[in-house]
Amino acid sequence: MIIRLDLKGHKGMGKKIAFIGSSGGNLYKQGGNNLPAMMKEICGQTKAADMEITFVQYILASGSLDNVGPDSPATLYTWNGTEVQAVFQGTLTEVNVEAEKVDAKLAKKIDDGEIDGVMFVSASPDGANRQAMEACVRTKIPMAGTGGSGVALTQNMGCNVLSASGTTGTTNRTRAVAFTTALAKYWKIKYMPVIGNTGENAASKAEGNIWKRINFRGIMMTSLPAFIAMALCLACSKIPGCGSLSDVFDTLVNSIPIVICAIAAKQVSGLDEVGVVAGIVAGILAVDGGILGGLIIGILAGVLAYYISVFCFRHNVPGTTVNIASGGLGGLAAGLVGKFLIAPVALWIGNGICSLINMCIDYNALLAGAVAGLLIWPAIIGGVYHAAILPIVLLEMEEMGFSFLGAIDMTGLVMVSAGITLANIILPKQKGEAAVALPGCIINICFGTFVEASYPFMFSNKIVFAGALASATVGGAIVGLFNVKGTAYVPAVLAPFMANEGKGPAFAVAMIAAMGCAFAITMAANVLERKKSGKIPVKKV
Repeated sequence: MIIRLDLKGHKGMGKKIAFIGSSGGNLYKQGGNNLPAMMKEICGQTKAADMEITFVQYILASGSLDNVGPDSPATLYTWNGTEVQAVFQGTLTEVNVEAEKVDAKLAKKIDDGEIDGVMFVSASPDGANRQAMEACVRTKIPMAGTGGSGVALTQNMGCNVLSASGTTGTTNRTRAVAFTTALAKYWKIKYMPVIGNTGENAASKAEGNIWKRINFRGIMMTSLPAFIAMALCLACSKIPGCGSLSDVFDTLVNSIPIVICAIAAKQVSGLDEVGVVAGIVAGILAVDGGILGGLIIGILAGVLAYYISVFCFRHNVPGTTVNIASGGLGGLAAGLVGKFLIAPVALWIGNGICSLINMCIDYNALLAGAVAGLLIWPAIIGGVYHAAILPIVLLEMEEMGFSFLGAIDMTGLVMVSAGITLANIILPKQKGEAAVALPGCIINICFGTFVEASYPFMFSNKIVFAGALASATVGGAIVGLFNVKGTAYVPAVLAPFMANEGKGPAFAVAMIAAMGCAFAITMAANVLERKKSGKIPVKKV
């Protein structure tokens, strides 16, 4: 087995680091059993600090060392210069014997000055890592590690351990950050923890870019399944005998801000599970702020969790305590601020937006629907949809379980896209376009998404583009006329059943009308194109 990592630009850097240890007991359940993820985090963080992983000796057991025995299967991993690879498989006893041979090689490299620092997890100073640890004692090179008993033995040997912590409560990321921070501080290397995908350009994911991780679209799109679950519960509660699901709906409505808060905190903090905890703590305290409050408070929780963790790492706080401080205190602080300052304002704004939409519908429902339908395509093409319209859809759904703009989305975007792609399946302009259109049509009808499937046909033909706008306007007008509210992102056959009470048939009519109009105009446009190209003979009168 070879674990391939994105290490472009990693070789030939500054300090050379060895990573040693095992999957351990408690560590096995906290990332130790996932070596690719662990190495990805370590390589990403060290790369950001001008360090280079040059040696690995890692024993991966088949389970937690608290439960396995000497005859349990295990694997020894080493570093071949660019990749981590499995070099020996056997019983744990056999693997330990092979690991001692690798340990001797590392000890020699340390004595020869080829290794500048050591990172270790659940190491065995009196076993598979004894020779390397003794070399570390002789050379006094800096070390950083986790694993209660292993750390204690390492320190007792006289090793120069800069950062020591138990494993409980740590993650692959927090361990990697703690190790790198300690070594960077020792060598006076400028380093800020990587808060994004460590497989990407790690050096660019620095502290100043934490604000660039505030992505409203990403947070809202990730939260969408919770809103769909809420809408499904509301729809099912109308079925005879399923009235008790209305209580489930109420529970989900109250939980939506917590979901958004947790997702926002996780994405902004870049601390994975720790960020989720901070978001949940903050969200529970500030749940009265609705989804806008959840969004703002979650971002605040993520920012606080990140900076608290950085502060703790710089002051050599143990990893377990770092997680408690960043996840617990960061979430608590954001939640208290949100509860007393942000939530009331956010709730007022959210209610105001929903009231404004209802005012427009009350003033002239037909016009409101038609204008919304007309503008929905320019909005999504121009990038406004995910930034502005989707949050409003979710605000409406939070309040009622369905949305006016959600119904416009289904009719004006999804069904129009389905109509355009269906026409290009039946009568394509050119050979091969039917194969392109088929997947998009299926996804739109079966899943209520992927409206971009119609872009190639809209952008290549002005008639089709104009037809999309006209069809969306027709569908939107019907939605407005009958005061329909619903949602997209669900199968087309289910959408009418998830509309506001008594409006299912009207929603179905609006959907069919929009799809039919788009289908007819696209068919006509394709016929004209085929005539121009000579694929359809033109009869002379």
